[in-house]
Amino acid sequence: MPTAAPAHPARKTTVPARGTTAVVNRLAAEDRAAHEWYRFVLSYPPHLVRDYLERFGLGPESCVLDPFSGTGTTVVECKKHGVPSLGLEAHPLAHFAASTKVNWSVSAAVLAAAAEQVSEAALRQLRHDGVPDDPQRFLAGEGPAEFALRSLPAEQLDLLLENSISPLPLHKVLVLRDAIAAHAKPAVQPYLQLALAKALVGPVGNLHFGPEVGVGPLKDDAAVVSSWHENVLAMADDLRLLRPRRAVRAVVHHADARNAAHFLPPASIDAVITSPPYPNEKDYTRTTRLESVLLGLVTTKKELQNLKRTMLLRSNTRGVYKGDGDDAWVAGHAEIQRIATAIEDRRIALGKTSGFERLYARVTKLYFGGMARHLAELRPALRPGAHLAYVVGDQASYLRVMIRTGQLLASLAEELGYEVVGLDLFRTRLATATKEQLREEVLLLRWPG
Repeated sequence: MPTAAPAHPARKTTVPARGTTAVVNRLAAEDRAAHEWYRFVLSYPPHLVRDYLERFGLGPESCVLDPFSGTGTTVVECKKHGVPSLGLEAHPLAHFAASTKVNWSVSAAVLAAAAEQVSEAALRQLRHDGVPDDPQRFLAGEGPAEFALRSLPAEQLDLLLENSISPLPLHKVLVLRDAIAAHAKPAVQPYLQLALAKALVGPVGNLHFGPEVGVGPLKDDAAVVSSWHENVLAMADDLRLLRPRRAVRAVVHHADARNAAHFLPPASIDAVITSPPYPNEKDYTRTTRLESVLLGLVTTKKELQNLKRTMLLRSNTRGVYKGDGDDAWVAGHAEIQRIATAIEDRRIALGKTSGFERLYARVTKLYFGGMARHLAELRPALRPGAHLAYVVGDQASYLRVMIRTGQLLASLAEELGYEVVGLDLFRTRLATATKEQLREEVLLLRWPG
């Protein structure tokens, strides 16, 4: 484990500004194919990946790794440009999404035909139930006055944010989900399920992202089957464009980035382009809870607890457990210890006594320890001269104590033998707690071998 010297500011470079924060992170129209099948609200944009593919001189003989793959921005963009790639992702919903988004083997015609067959089956069942898919028809009196709605088992309902989906749309979703399972071949089911996940966080559910997940205005009804069908047909259109690149290797492992060496052959990676979680209170299992439960990826509280235990880094207090030991990796790092002490001192001074607040200092150390462990275990897989780009951001979530994430990770990387090339400014964003502009940067490293 590294025994760190005090952190020092990394050498900084900048890239040309692309405009406002909203614009710089927006998905451009020309990038929508595959990327738009399903995205985290906080995903980084494909153009950022393209910038570094070009800057690092990567091509068909290279291999790019995204150890925090999320919903697959890096691996999708690499495949589009003919660059082989690998991803690691511990979250089952994100892993499912990324894996589906890089699978371009099914033809557009086959997918469109499957969508039509499933749509007909779902609508037939809804007619039998007396539930029109079109809310306007229901308002016009075409539905029954009273009927028995389908719902989830109580334990699964308890996993959802309250009112994240209304009873009538939930009935339709369950009918559609069963129709996919019964009437679609296994090869096309992942596309159809991912299209349903996208509909759930869009026109069907009641979720609001701003950027934290919450419940917005409640929808008494929603057009579930038609919204889903539209998503599938958009996928089919994309596959017509993407299939020429279907043979480009893109594999996403269901794995923890801290154990990357178990999945990567020695000296096999030419570049890393990724965005790890930041040290803040964003619970990614909560952000994706609706889709995870309704697709059957999380069905019990025990499964949810096990997911949190195996989720990547300890980047929020809801994912901290008694046996966690990654903080040992930064026990000798003076600046990280200073920040943790400042957080704890401020907590005591403010009289904050909740269980989560008591963990702020510890999760900060666990986060940076987990990143140190990741960078250490990644080294055998990197080829000499490998380039690394980590999208990271400043944070002040823990009682307004500033955490310069990029600079601290640069310090850790340098101690582990990496060369720090610089910090590119990607964008600035407004801190929720302090209303300050925080830097979001790309930490650039090189592995000398």
